[in-house]
Amino acid sequence: MSHAHAWQLMPDFEKFNAVFGSLDNVFELKGEIVTQDKLSEVICVEVDGRRFYVKRYHRAGKGLKQFLGRSRIKSEWLNLLLFTKLGIPTAPVVAYGECRALGIFKRGALVTEEIAQTQDLAELARNNDARLGRGDWAKAISQQIADALRQMHQRQFVHNDYKWRNLLVDDKDRVYLIDCPLGAFWPKPIFLRRRFKDFKALDRVAKYKLRATQRLRFYLQYAQKTRLEPQDKQFLRQLLGKAERRISSFSPERTSRQA
Repeated sequence: MSHAHAWQLMPDFEKFNAVFGSLDNVFELKGEIVTQDKLSEVICVEVDGRRFYVKRYHRAGKGLKQFLGRSRIKSEWLNLLLFTKLGIPTAPVVAYGECRALGIFKRGALVTEEIAQTQDLAELARNNDARLGRGDWAKAISQQIADALRQMHQRQFVHNDYKWRNLLVDDKDRVYLIDCPLGAFWPKPIFLRRRFKDFKALDRVAKYKLRATQRLRFYLQYAQKTRLEPQDKQFLRQLLGKAERRISSFSPERTSRQA
């Protein structure tokens, strides 16, 4: 059976060719298991004192998606590369690719370098981190998250998993986006409906950890406004109406921070 391999090692990481230079090499790697399920696994490996996260997929996706469209792992590396292109801080992409046989996905992988000295926001929420109570800190973090979301939405791109667990903050108070296998561009009529998902994902935790004025300020930061206009009030009524039906309790999800 004919197999087609497409593998790319990024120029900045060519010195790691012996480790990450091929899909076969990456699937032979052993390391600390971070997450594992039927679809994929994430391991952490250390090379020359630097830590890397290796995400390996054994299936293209769930349900019909494993046969239709691009694979989930391809969506993930394309989206991280998009963030880099847009100047949105994210995990450095080291290598990526997949193998297909007669057009059918067989396996694929994505390697990213660890972002040092970071915690995800869901972890801060679970631990009731004191920084969440500091107005100046919360405002600066909120601004970065709003700016990134606006950049995506201006291009009709919906992240689709814009949760606190997928937002990292480092010791210099810089925010990074990770984990985006579900992000996609949408035609405008569909985008206008689906963009709510990104706001709702954020507000699932924000509702319990931030004041109402801080949540409102996030929207104003996103919209680049100082006060609400009639169309903004309509948008927020729609958003909160949908969110209220879905939120029952606060339970920040646990997951890998760098995968």
